[in-house]
Amino acid sequence: MNRLLKGIIVGLLALAAVGCSRNYYNIPRDSFERNVRVIGVAPIFVDTDSDIKYPEKEALVRLLRDQSSTSEKELIAMLRDGGEFYAVRPVEGDPAQLFSRLLFRRERRDDADVLYNKYFFKEQEVRDLIKQNQLDALMLIVISGLDRPEKIYSSNLLSYLDTNYNELVMTAQILDANNTILWEYPNFRQKSPDLPALVNLQYPDFDEAAANQDERVLVKFKTIPGLTRALTKKETSLTGSILPASALYYDIFDDMVSMLKPERTWFGEKKKIGPPADGKQ
Repeated sequence: MNRLLKGIIVGLLALAAVGCSRNYYNIPRDSFERNVRVIGVAPIFVDTDSDIKYPEKEALVRLLRDQSSTSEKELIAMLRDGGEFYAVRPVEGDPAQLFSRLLFRRERRDDADVLYNKYFFKEQEVRDLIKQNQLDALMLIVISGLDRPEKIYSSNLLSYLDTNYNELVMTAQILDANNTILWEYPNFRQKSPDLPALVNLQYPDFDEAAANQDERVLVKFKTIPGLTRALTKKETSLTGSILPASALYYDIFDDMVSMLKPERTWFGEKKKIGPPADGKQ
């Protein structure tokens, strides 16, 4: 093999290593990998006191809790398959009661042009939950409502309405026993941070405006049956099997897990995560 070819191969390997070494954690990656071997995933919370303006709010909350309970199993499976952790455990408990017990306060934020709700949790309650479940860290996920500006086009793409729409978003944090945020989603260590909506609760009624020859386009809420169909539509895996998570949940889970995958070696192999030093299983 001549020197030029060797140089090209070494250069490509170096680029691959750099590309795989992005750190999406709030602490050094090696510190996270060393100290977080066993992670717990709490039930997905629905913040009913957030800006959810849906007129049939109780029915919507029931739908979200039912669908979240089904879909969170897929997130746990994805985290286990990702290879970042030695063990991934579901944390049992009623989501509403657990959220009420843990929540300290919420704060509407606009960071790097990303609108989202940031959550702060009670230190002692987090520590107790981590200790009770023999964890190194705890993953907390919250679905909340937001009014955010969006540009939505008509079906023929000839017109659009750029205004605020009421949406549901999903945020997440990984906390240690000291309540330190080790990792969060939306993740601002991305080159272009973003927070896609879980589902938009509203839509512009272009057809009604056209039928009435009215320049004003009304923003309406989607129906419960429509939201049910959207939130329960299943994702199909590459092998053709139907995943337990809905497509909307799965897309966000996939985004989260992509920022938690372990760093690869020079030859593309995943780093192996060994058992915890204190014997947690």
